[in-house]
Amino acid sequence: MTTSLTRPDPHNAEHEPGGSGPITRVFELYRSSVGRKFVMALSGLAIVGFVIAHLIGTLKIFLGPEETDKYGIALRQLGGDIIPPGHLLWILRVGLAGAFAVHIHAAFSLERRNRAARGAVRMSHSDHVAANFASRTMLWSGVIVALFIAFHVADLTWGATTPKFAHGEVYDNQIRSFSNPLISSVYLAGVSALSVHLYHGLWSVSQTMGVTSPWFSQPIRRRIAAATAITIGLGYASIPVAVLVGLLPPT
Repeated sequence: MTTSLTRPDPHNAEHEPGGSGPITRVFELYRSSVGRKFVMALSGLAIVGFVIAHLIGTLKIFLGPEETDKYGIALRQLGGDIIPPGHLLWILRVGLAGAFAVHIHAAFSLERRNRAARGAVRMSHSDHVAANFASRTMLWSGVIVALFIAFHVADLTWGATTPKFAHGEVYDNQIRSFSNPLISSVYLAGVSALSVHLYHGLWSVSQTMGVTSPWFSQPIRRRIAAATAITIGLGYASIPVAVLVGLLPPT
């Protein structure tokens, strides 16, 4: 009588008791293109939520210095008496940075896979041009947005490029910064890239999330995405423009 010994197949480990845990399955899902698209959509929605909330707070500058500085104080005091001042704000910043990191990694890895797929499958010239334009627009607008955010944080959070920067003086810091036409130009270019990125991302996210309905067709999604992206872009752009034309004077 002979006994044959076979090695367990690692690819079937998930079907064996204790073969893999939830964390392993999450990583396995993320390795797939579908999983990465889903993660990119979720992280993108989280970033959009931050962009909208930040815009609402930033527009308080039109209510004057007092309301603007109160907004800065409220941010630093998030958590009330439960968490020491500033701690919850940093937790949110770390979470947001994580969302950005995952979003960027998923985007670049999917772009590499898409390029490999386009090289392996013959496409018509028009489809090839359309695919390249869409992917390049998303990729490079995303890169510009990432660089813009880094500059914006250095400018108005750390005061690296703003003369006479003073912590807590949210209104005056913005006036000092945007009074420089070069900084305002960089800001407007970054906001324009953000609007383009939001437009492409918002109209495609419903397809990635599997939302299909005759009442929510692609043309409707495009209109909603365009309206949202333009509104956000104009909202952010209004601040440096108002400073440059004198509608928001220094205190």
